[in-house]
Amino acid sequence: MSDNTSQRQAALDYHQFPKPGKLEIRATKPLANGRDLSRAYSPGVAEACLEIKDDPSNAALYTARSNLVAVVSNGSAVLGLGNIGALASKPVMEGKAVLFKKFAEIDCFDVEVDESDPEKLAEIVCALEPSFGAINLEDIKAPDCFIVEKICRERMNIPVFHDDQHGTAIVVGAAATNALRVAGKDFSDIKIVSTGGGAAGIACLNMLLKLGVKRENIWLCDINGLVYEGRAEDMNPQKAAFAQPSDLRSLDDVIEGADLFLGLSGPDVLTPEMVAKMAERPIIFALANPTPEIMPDAARAVAPEAIIATGRSDFPNQVNNVLCFPFIFRGALDVGASEINDEMQIACVEGIAELARATTSAEAAAAYKGEQLTFGADYLIPKPFDPRLVAVVSAAVAKAAMDSGVATRPIEDIEAYKEKLNHSVFKSALLMRPVFESARVASRRIVFTEGEDERVLRAAQAMLEETTEQPILIGRPEVVAARAERAGLKIRPGIDFDVVNPENDPRYRDYWQSYHKLMERRGVTPDLARAIMRTNTTAIGAIMVHRGEADSLICGTFGEYRWHLNYIEQVLGGGTYRPDGALSLMILEDGPLFIADTHIRYAPSPEEIARTVIGAARHVRRFGLEPQIALCSQSQFGNSNCDSGQRLRAAMEILGREYRDFTFDGEMNIDTALNPELRERIFPNSRLKGPANTLIFAHADAASGVRNILKMRAGGLEVGPILMGMGNRAHIVTPSITPRGLLNMAAIAGTPVAHYG
Repeated sequence: MSDNTSQRQAALDYHQFPKPGKLEIRATKPLANGRDLSRAYSPGVAEACLEIKDDPSNAALYTARSNLVAVVSNGSAVLGLGNIGALASKPVMEGKAVLFKKFAEIDCFDVEVDESDPEKLAEIVCALEPSFGAINLEDIKAPDCFIVEKICRERMNIPVFHDDQHGTAIVVGAAATNALRVAGKDFSDIKIVSTGGGAAGIACLNMLLKLGVKRENIWLCDINGLVYEGRAEDMNPQKAAFAQPSDLRSLDDVIEGADLFLGLSGPDVLTPEMVAKMAERPIIFALANPTPEIMPDAARAVAPEAIIATGRSDFPNQVNNVLCFPFIFRGALDVGASEINDEMQIACVEGIAELARATTSAEAAAAYKGEQLTFGADYLIPKPFDPRLVAVVSAAVAKAAMDSGVATRPIEDIEAYKEKLNHSVFKSALLMRPVFESARVASRRIVFTEGEDERVLRAAQAMLEETTEQPILIGRPEVVAARAERAGLKIRPGIDFDVVNPENDPRYRDYWQSYHKLMERRGVTPDLARAIMRTNTTAIGAIMVHRGEADSLICGTFGEYRWHLNYIEQVLGGGTYRPDGALSLMILEDGPLFIADTHIRYAPSPEEIARTVIGAARHVRRFGLEPQIALCSQSQFGNSNCDSGQRLRAAMEILGREYRDFTFDGEMNIDTALNPELRERIFPNSRLKGPANTLIFAHADAASGVRNILKMRAGGLEVGPILMGMGNRAHIVTPSITPRGLLNMAAIAGTPVAHYG
C-alpha cells in the first residue's frame, strides 16, 4: 500500500470510527428524573421563554445562544476542491466546528445550505439569527461571498465573519507585521505585489491598507495578468479598487523592487528569476495549498535572506486561520458584540503578532517538539497549539469591541477576563490561585536540582515572569545557556538566575564538608562525600537548603522517587522533619480530588496514616478548600478484618483522641466516599457531608494506582506530588511532570512555612 493510499484510508477511518462524523451533542444539565424533566421541558421551560419574550437579551442567560456559532456554507469553494456542493462540504464544516470547541470552548453547529443564489443564501442566513450568537461564513465562492456577507452584516445584529476573507487577512497581517520588523521595513514604505484576486486575496490587501500600506504601492495580478485601470476581463468592484494606471501587464513586469510578494493563487506562479528582481531581504508569502507559488528552497537559492511564509505545516510560518477565528469569536461573543469591526480585526492582528514576539509557551514547544520557536525569520506567528492565544487575542478583541462601542455586554475588568480565559486552558490555574497569592508574601529561593532539563528552564522563566520567587539551577552553565537559547527563552544563567556548577563551583569544599559532617557516622567517608557533591545534584540541592542558601528544592524530573527521597531524608530529615506521605491533587472535569499516600510508605502504620491525614488536611486548605477526608479500604465501617481495614480503624482511633478542625471518616470504599447518597444508605451517621475531596489509602500501591488511572483514563491533571512533613523544604516530582506542573510546584514550595503550619 502506498503512503498516499495509507494516509487516505487513515483519514477516512478517522471520520468513520468509532462513530461517524466529528461532532455530537451533549446535555449540560442533569436529566435523571421527573423533576429534571419538568424543569428542562414543560412546564418549567415556559418560565425561561417568558423572560426572553420580555427582554431578548435574557437569551444570553437562559440559553446557549451566547456561546453558539453557526458555520454556514453552500460548498461552492471548498478548500482546493472547488464547487463540490453543500453535502460534500459537511466534513469540512464539522471540522471547523471541532476547532471552535478545541481552541476556544465555543459550541458550534455546521449548517450546509443547498443554495447557489447569493441573495437567497443571505436570506436564509439572516433567518437563523434567533438561533445563534454569531455566524461564520465558510467556503463560499467569490464574488458571491462578498454579496452574502454584505447583506448579512447589514441586516443582522450579531457578528458575521467570512473566515476565508478576514481570517486569512488577519493572520497575514500579523505575519507581515512581524516580517517587516525582522526586515527593518515599514508598511508605509513597502511595495506589494499580489497574485490572486479572490476573496482571501482582496481581504488581505484591504487589511494591509488598514495597517498602513499605500494603495498606490499595491500591484494586484490574477490569472489574466495585472489588474489595471480600464481592464474589462474578469473584473469586479473588489478587484477594480486595486487597479493601477499602468502600461505594465504581467507579474514579471511588476515584481521588480517588490518588498512583499503575497500569493493566494496557485503553484509555481513565482519563479526564482522573479524573486531575484525583488528588493533586498524580500518577504515572500506563498500561501497556495498544497503547492505554494514558489517552494521555500527555490526562493532562498536566489535570495538567501528571504523571509518566507506558506500555508503548509511542514515549513516554518504556516499562515493558518485557526490562529484567528476561534479567538476573535471568543472575544466577540463574550462582550455580546453586534459585529466584528475593523478595530476588532486589527486588535486580533496585534495580539497574534505580539504573542509571537514573546517567549514560546512550554505547551507549544511540546506540541511542536524539535522545531525552533524563537521569534525571527522562521517564527513570525505563534503556533495554533499555543494555549496563550485565547487569553491574549480574545481579550484584545473584547477590549476593542468595547472601545469601539459595539459591545452590548461590556466586561468591567479585562484583566480578570484574561485570567478567566487562562483558567479555561490551564486547568490548574483556578485552584492554584490561593497558593500563588501566598507565595507572593515572601521571595523564596527555589533550587531545581535538574537545571539542565528544558522543562526546568521553562518553569524558571515562568517563575521570573509570574512570581517573586528566585530560581537557582544546578547544572553546567554552558549547557544551561545553550538549552535556554535553543528553546527560545530569554533567561540567561548568571544574569537572570544563579547556577550551581557541580563540576566547578567555589563552594564545593564547603558543600562536601557539610555533607560529610552530617553523614560521617553513617558510613560516608570524605572521599565518598567529595564524589557525591560532584555527581549527585539532589544531594547538592539538599545541602544548599541545609546551609540556608536556598529555601526549598525541587527534584525528580528523572530517576526514581525513593532514590531522591533517601538523600532528602539524609540531609534535611531529623527532629520534627520526617516524610509524612506524598499528596497528589488530581484536577478532574467535575472538580479536584486529593490522594495520599502515593509514594512514601508501602504499608504505613496507623500512626503514619494519622500523620498523613493531618498533613493532607493542612495542604487541602492551602488551595482554599475545606477538607472532607475519607480513609479508603476494601473494608467498610468495620465489616472486614483485612489488614488495611485494621490499620485504618486504628488510625481513626488515633485521630479521634484529640480535637480535629477538619472532617474525616472511614474506613470505607471509594464509591462510598464519593457518593453521598450511597453513603447515607450504608452508614447514615457518617461525619462526611457531600462527596469526599481527599482519599487516604493504607497502601501506596492503591493510592498510586488510583492516581495513575485518573491521569491516564479520566484526563486528570496532577499537581504534585507534595511531600508532606518536611517543612516545605523539599518536593520530589515525577518524570512525567510538565513545565506548568513545575511552576505549580515552585509556587507550593514558595509558600513560607508559617502560611500553612
